[in-house]
Amino acid sequence: MDERTAGSPVASVEAVFREERGRLLAALVRRFGDLDLAEEVTSEAVEAALARWPVEGVPPSPGGWLMTTARRKAVDRLRRDQVLATRLALLRVEAERAGPVPAAEAGAGGELPDERLLLFFTCAHPALAAEDRAALTLHCLAGLTTPEVARTFLVRPATMAKRITRAKRKIREARIPFRVPGADEWPERLPGVLQVVYSIFTEGYAASAGPHLQRLDLAEEAIRLARILRRLLPREREVAGLLGLVLLVHARRGARTGSDGEPVLLHEQDRARWDRPMIQEGLGLVPVALTGGPPGPYGVQAAIAALHDEAPSLEATDWPQVVALYDVLLALAPSPVVALNRAVAVAMRDGPRAGLALLDELAGEPLLRDHHPYPAARADLLHRLGRHAEAAESYREALDLAGTEPERALLRRRLEAARRRER
Repeated sequence: MDERTAGSPVASVEAVFREERGRLLAALVRRFGDLDLAEEVTSEAVEAALARWPVEGVPPSPGGWLMTTARRKAVDRLRRDQVLATRLALLRVEAERAGPVPAAEAGAGGELPDERLLLFFTCAHPALAAEDRAALTLHCLAGLTTPEVARTFLVRPATMAKRITRAKRKIREARIPFRVPGADEWPERLPGVLQVVYSIFTEGYAASAGPHLQRLDLAEEAIRLARILRRLLPREREVAGLLGLVLLVHARRGARTGSDGEPVLLHEQDRARWDRPMIQEGLGLVPVALTGGPPGPYGVQAAIAALHDEAPSLEATDWPQVVALYDVLLALAPSPVVALNRAVAVAMRDGPRAGLALLDELAGEPLLRDHHPYPAARADLLHRLGRHAEAAESYREALDLAGTEPERALLRRRLEAARRRER
């Protein structure tokens, strides 16, 4: 028995389910071609485990036991429902025509094969709406319940249930195949998978709304998903870049808020509180992401994060190299947000006046209109230049746009400081 099965049988079921759920769903979806059926029989298998394991003990291969039980329940369901069986048979024929399916449903010793890649690519299919992709990934691969996913997106559980149902219906009606894309589709489809995982991490790192700056549970789920992808795709450099990036950023989590929950900016953070083992793991992934071919956006962002994490202080950061990396990132993935971050780096390299000039060039960008870091960055540079009345105006603008209470508290404090200096 491994460490997951230590303790009470109920705790054992929960631990195994959390680890194996994605693999179990993927194997059942490939076998039967229906996500709803796979989820239903997975839940029934877990219920059976909760009833039997406390009496009979945890089996030597918990994942294999769950798979066998779920598969039997699915077969029983199909025997009772011939309409469903006929529909799934037709879908299976179409899926097989669409391309090769993964081999072997069960590995040696009854262990589940790792077919989660097909769920990653199905959940992140470009035919689905962007918000539905992230919701479905959290639900199917991270194992979050519908209410938990609803809290992630700050919507009612009923609303999220409809969103997840809509995504599943789209998969069914559009006949999106449950399969890993072929080599010709790979370059187009992998970035969407990575973007979903990174979007989940971003919401955990800096919540868009609510009482807290960070949502550590969500960030950690994204890291878990990135680790899964790294294990499944060890040769994909951008997967290494994504995992390196989220590790290097998440390593600062303990120093990013004060005792009152307010944000602690980078130059004020106690770097002794940064997670050094996590930083070392992230640093080891940066060369993997950047060598062997042209760099990708996640690898470049990981390299920028590495420069921050390696520096003993904000002033000692290699700002010329940071700016150079942002130049590369702008060429690879141009966006106003990247340009904003580059302008802040230029201000650290060349002074606040140079950074402010670049920010002013971005004033008309629609994507920055409701992005509170833009007026906040502008306010900070104006404050450093002694233009306190203008800084106060930008702080007020950022305050109106900020989504979390900790961010608003910090901006109120900075606004008051600018007003005092203005007088």
